[in-house]
Amino acid sequence: MNKDTQPEQINEQGTSQVQFSIEKIYVKDLSFETPNSPKIFQQKWEPIVNLDLANSASSLSDEFYEVVLSITVTVSFEKETVYLVEVQQGGIFKILNVPKDILNRMLNTVCPNILFPFAREVISDLVTKGGFPQLILAPVNFDAIYQQQSGEKTISN
Repeated sequence: MNKDTQPEQINEQGTSQVQFSIEKIYVKDLSFETPNSPKIFQQKWEPIVNLDLANSASSLSDEFYEVVLSITVTVSFEKETVYLVEVQQGGIFKILNVPKDILNRMLNTVCPNILFPFAREVISDLVTKGGFPQLILAPVNFDAIYQQQSGEKTISN
């Protein structure tokens, strides 16, 4: 089979079938800072953890999309920053024959759900290598975040 006939299959109704695949997952940007070490290691460990999430999507072509999940974790203790981790976990996804509203939902829910475990692992490894107790982020419900943001957009229009 040649490449032109293999990727897109036609179903019985004569319409193209939806296609979704992960083409590449990678770390796009990474930062780890411990501004108050080594003195912070001598203090009692009672941290406050602040988590910021964001994701963005851009079209690379008619069928390929880059999604970047940005996570910033700031851990502080008594108004001092213990450490700061910033990760931009990227992925390239092939998505074909999906209506625009569903495509938008996929880029904001399905893709970040795929990227999150990779980012969580990077953060856990960096924190441990930085000499701190392991940090495992709780799962994130990207569907709920998307629904909340979509609802806010609908109300403001």
